[in-house]
Amino acid sequence: MATAPYGVRLLVGAAVTAIEETRKLPQTILTYPMTVASQVAQLVMKVQQDVAQLVIKGDETLEALFPPKEEQPEWATFDEDLEDQDGEEPSGDGQRRTAGRYALFTDAEPATADGQQSTESAESGEPKPVEVPAIVNELDYDSLTLAQLRARLSSLRVADLEALLAYEQATRARAPFQTLLANRITRATAK
Repeated sequence: MATAPYGVRLLVGAAVTAIEETRKLPQTILTYPMTVASQVAQLVMKVQQDVAQLVIKGDETLEALFPPKEEQPEWATFDEDLEDQDGEEPSGDGQRRTAGRYALFTDAEPATADGQQSTESAESGEPKPVEVPAIVNELDYDSLTLAQLRARLSSLRVADLEALLAYEQATRARAPFQTLLANRITRATAK
């Protein structure tokens, strides 16, 4: 078979392509709005990226020409600043204040070798020994969070709960722990 001239092949190829595209036209018309919308969104995002890059370059240039001053406002004071000025701790006694709702997360006083824990007497200011019940050591009570204690309450006897409540009142006196233990004792004795 002889090869058709170049122009004829070109015209036949263009005609076949036009027919194929005409057949795809209904589907193309349906997807065209989404295609245009995605292309517009892509263009907007590209413009935003280009603007952001220009701003970053501008910031870098201005920072190189005019370095920022490391100044702290007069109203902003930090503990480190107070230590630097006075050469001592800012809170006089050096103790961290953990009262209030943050008392839940404070560390316990370490127990002494004889199994007693000392707390300060409110009236004399002297430490008084507190007997540490066996259940405190068994549960490692001093390291428990409120949620961990709540999870263990159902397995405890009323006597253990009362011992824990007395220990809590004599040592750290954290209101949420006392309330939790007292409520559990009330529920357990009501059964």
